[in-house]
Amino acid sequence: MEQLLALEMVRVTEAAAIESARFMGRGARDEADAAATTAMRSTMDEIEFAGRIVIGEGERDEAPMLYIGERVGKTGEERKEVPAIDIAVDPLEGTNLVALGQAGAITVLCASEAGGLTHAPDTYMEKLCVGPPGAGKVDIRLSPTENIGRIAAALGRRVSDITVVILERPRHEDLIAEVRAAGARIKLIGDGDLSAAISCAVSGTGVHAVMGIGGAPEGVITAGALRCLGGEIQARFRYRNAEERERGARMGHGDEDRVYMTEDLAPGNSLVFAATGVTSGDLLQGVRFFGGGARTHSLVMAYQTKQVRFVDTVHMFDRDSPPRVRL
Repeated sequence: MEQLLALEMVRVTEAAAIESARFMGRGARDEADAAATTAMRSTMDEIEFAGRIVIGEGERDEAPMLYIGERVGKTGEERKEVPAIDIAVDPLEGTNLVALGQAGAITVLCASEAGGLTHAPDTYMEKLCVGPPGAGKVDIRLSPTENIGRIAAALGRRVSDITVVILERPRHEDLIAEVRAAGARIKLIGDGDLSAAISCAVSGTGVHAVMGIGGAPEGVITAGALRCLGGEIQARFRYRNAEERERGARMGHGDEDRVYMTEDLAPGNSLVFAATGVTSGDLLQGVRFFGGGARTHSLVMAYQTKQVRFVDTVHMFDRDSPPRVRL
């Protein structure tokens, strides 16, 4: 399944990135998200598979496309043997980043065999993400100071050389203060903790950990990516109200003290992850338009085949006037 889907899935994120990138800096966050969602949906329906959205834009009555439970993919009576696949999507992670023309927005998709991705309620999740050197050496139940020390030891660095990414939110004031007191460096971001979590598992990005509270659906997608890269996420659900807590309990996530490990969130044996840059960031270049086409930069990974590819694609919109490709 992985070999079949890997490059097909990156087509989906590329299409979403191109359409949403047209709204960069225009202040139209909802329009950018809608463009990405529509492009993802239409591209998935060109691929021969029986897909089910397990993490998407919301419930059916909240999202016209890519809602939880929606069926996607090209199927028919003549193709009864197409693979059944669960899909988690974030059509545009960083809608505000695109609206303001800021760095780090991406389009994201994670796919697995049926049952290979946890169904997470649309709520918050406390997360600790590290790359391969820190995997198995940190514990979200410990203090940030202790975990930063463990990450530094695993990397053979000083604490002052460690960079922690944290969402810039009022709820993180105490966390930011402790990380500063510990002596580590901090990179505050306005959006995009999923992209940051991937970056901490890729050598050369200068990011070593992600800490704090962000979206639970994004946490599941992050787990899929980090399994492919050998990194680790540890997480605990953090409900905002009684309604969310009740919904989480119905989905089997009623214990707020439970620590979810990477394999708990993305237990699939076959995992494919794809992401394409919309605006340029630490990990991926953004979409670059030119006469007759566009150029995209993507990351696509497969768990079983142990493959990580960076894909640089030129999209020719006008075949009669093809763009000149530059290296």
